[in-house]
Amino acid sequence: MAPPGTRALLALAAIAVAFAAADTYVVVLALPDMMGSAGIPIDQLQRAAPIVSSFLLGYVAMLPLIGRIADLHGRVPVLVLALAVFAVGSLVTAMAYDLPSMVVGRFFQGVGGGALVPATLALVADLYPADRRGVPLGVVSAVQEAGSVLGPLLGAAVLVLSDWRAIFALNLAVACVLAAALRVLATRRPQLLDDRARALLAERRARSDSFDLLGAALLLLTLVAAGLVVLRPAAVMRDLVWGEMFVPFVPDGRWLSPVGSVAMFAALLFVLRLLTARRPLFDVRPWLRAARDADLVGSAFLAVALGGVILAFATADPKVQLFAEQGEWYLLGAALATVCLVVHLRRAHDPLIPRGTFSALPASGALVVSFLVGAALIAAVVDIPLFARTTVHSDSQLMAGLVLVRFLIALPVGAVAGGWLTRWWGSGPTTALGMALAAGAFAAMSRWGLDALEQWHSSVSLVVCGLGFGLALAPVNAAVLAFTAPSVHGLSSALVVVARMVGMLVGVSALTAVGLHRYYAVQADFPAVREVCDGRSRCAEFTLLLKEAGIAQETTVFAGAALVAALAALVALWVFRTATPSQVRAQAGLGLPHG
Repeated sequence: MAPPGTRALLALAAIAVAFAAADTYVVVLALPDMMGSAGIPIDQLQRAAPIVSSFLLGYVAMLPLIGRIADLHGRVPVLVLALAVFAVGSLVTAMAYDLPSMVVGRFFQGVGGGALVPATLALVADLYPADRRGVPLGVVSAVQEAGSVLGPLLGAAVLVLSDWRAIFALNLAVACVLAAALRVLATRRPQLLDDRARALLAERRARSDSFDLLGAALLLLTLVAAGLVVLRPAAVMRDLVWGEMFVPFVPDGRWLSPVGSVAMFAALLFVLRLLTARRPLFDVRPWLRAARDADLVGSAFLAVALGGVILAFATADPKVQLFAEQGEWYLLGAALATVCLVVHLRRAHDPLIPRGTFSALPASGALVVSFLVGAALIAAVVDIPLFARTTVHSDSQLMAGLVLVRFLIALPVGAVAGGWLTRWWGSGPTTALGMALAAGAFAAMSRWGLDALEQWHSSVSLVVCGLGFGLALAPVNAAVLAFTAPSVHGLSSALVVVARMVGMLVGVSALTAVGLHRYYAVQADFPAVREVCDGRSRCAEFTLLLKEAGIAQETTVFAGAALVAALAALVALWVFRTATPSQVRAQAGLGLPHG
């Protein structure tokens, strides 16, 4: 029986995961206003790409390191730390005044938001035996996907009442409340913690009789001075005396001013205080030791490899190119980093990925299945709104995006059902059923025409597709947790998430490239109409043909996604053939992590 407080702990962790997932989507609505604040014209959307790609970079590239730290340092402390990092990123983003500051803030939001997922999944594995994890894993996956539904709605509501900065201010407040609630629960219910987390809690309690006044003063000075640099209050700047504090030493050097120098010097002193004080305000030294023990060199190689893939695909314009203009160099750097990582993992005494971690087929196979699920999933997320924009909602991006809600609402329902079915069927049949449903739905969508979204069957296809992907989430996580050692559950959960994200990036580029080939092939069939219209964009016949070309592109993407989803179903049946409920129970009873 789970110890008292288990549900409360998982509820807090799940809410944190949902809120971080919502932030992933909320920036889509806020992006035009953020571009305006950064001085980027609305017709130069490509210049704002780093706002999105920096979040992905923080989310994916740092995930394995943080997952390993969760294994070495405890799940709950990492959850609290992740929320703190997410809060810092939200604060920086809310106060951002140019593109670099927005990019930095979004990067820290990505690091914090991404860290919540593997720590929560590993926490489920700590609190529940292998044969009872399906439903809790399904619930965690469900709330994560529910966050993707609530994100745009929450962003729209906030933007009606205030500007884009209020979104990230709300993130800051919620992250602080959740972090405080987790710390209070951990303090009152130490039996919920693993041995590493309990040791950290005891160490913190031993220092609780003192308060670092100097550290608090330096932190306050840093925040106040930095806030003045960023906000530049008009009343202060107009003052003849205080206004001189904002005059930069060099042109366009906002931080290279008297008040900026105070902020940077106070921040430096605060960091030194954290590293040298006997009882600092926040003791970061255990985290530095944990990062070192987690294999920083290996983490750096893996981060560079993942970062190269992310930059190659996430910064590309999928409408016109497979990957970014510098994509070949990014991929070359990723390949070199991968080679260095493999050599390092073979030679290191305590590598980032311990030897034998994925020796069991269901564990290594979960990474492959997760990659394929991500490659198919992105087709729904990207091309369903594009299809709506091409056909029935050509004048409203918002209405086109809302078409996806039918798909997104079904996802969490499928996730809970997938967790329940995993307990009785095992990972293989449950995953295969989900991806078969998704493949069938994509096959039906590949036959959509101009008026498809006005027909009832389109809603059926969208709901079935969402249910299918939802069914596949929990069994994949359950398989990797059942067939890896408890000491690497954080790392293995992180790599499953990384595989799905990389699959999404590669999938959107590959499928879009195939769709574009079809688009241009269809366009080549009506040059005579183009000549009759003489280039006039309002020619009704030519506009209709352009729509048909767009429909051909998107339905081709759906057909490709159907093939990928079907492949995922077949691979899942093969790699998860030993991940049956009886074998998982027997393995858990014998205490054999690798089966």
